[in-house]
Amino acid sequence: MFLAIFVGAAAGYLGSLMVLEKMALVGDALSHVALPGLALGTVLHFNPYIGAFAFLFVTAIIIWQIQRTTKLSFEALVGAMFTLALALGIFMYGGELEALEEALFGDISQVTLMSTGVAAIVCVVAIVLTKIIYDKLVLVMISEDLAVSKGINVARTNLLYLFLVSVVVAIGIQIVGTLLVGFLVIVPAIAAKTLSTRMKRYALFSSVFGIISAAGGVLLWGFVEPILEFPGPMVVFVGIAIFVVSLIINWRLKLTS
Repeated sequence: MFLAIFVGAAAGYLGSLMVLEKMALVGDALSHVALPGLALGTVLHFNPYIGAFAFLFVTAIIIWQIQRTTKLSFEALVGAMFTLALALGIFMYGGELEALEEALFGDISQVTLMSTGVAAIVCVVAIVLTKIIYDKLVLVMISEDLAVSKGINVARTNLLYLFLVSVVVAIGIQIVGTLLVGFLVIVPAIAAKTLSTRMKRYALFSSVFGIISAAGGVLLWGFVEPILEFPGPMVVFVGIAIFVVSLIINWRLKLTS
């Protein structure tokens, strides 16, 4: 539960930028790229989440660089890398189906007190660093030329954001696995966007909805654990419920019309 609170807050906050940049599908697909890294950690007997982060960050940089030089869409590039990563990850796991299942759906029961503490600190740092560059990233989305004229190092700012997303996604895999962790980056942010007319409120709501989705899902999973081995589906159900409620509130109050 403690880990879910911090991961939900960080994923929601970082995801608010990804939704603004209309890269929601990219965020979802990018999370699956962690699978080969998890497999490598399992096969070579080191922390698989370090491998997941390494694959996520390196892939994000490769996609970012190719997109800059070729002008191909992020969606197309991530789609190609996503399918390659899934195939490679499944191949690397081989016959270790139990380990593959844990990677795909998460295994929060394996989270220790020490790993929870480290993850919480990392999530807080990620939120703080994102807050520092938030306005810069928004300006880059509006006009890269304007951002450069304001003295913003666009390349360095984008790389830092990709780094932070990779870290948070790698940590989130422990809760919902590679198949569903992209949900925490996307759905809380789109629910917040439905209810927000100002940037500060949007970013805040994204974090709050991320917390409710992750922590609420894990809490509900505790009641159905005997029949549901992984908490991921419950996290998704809670998040979708929040999104549906946000749509109804927006429809009734016409907040963003």
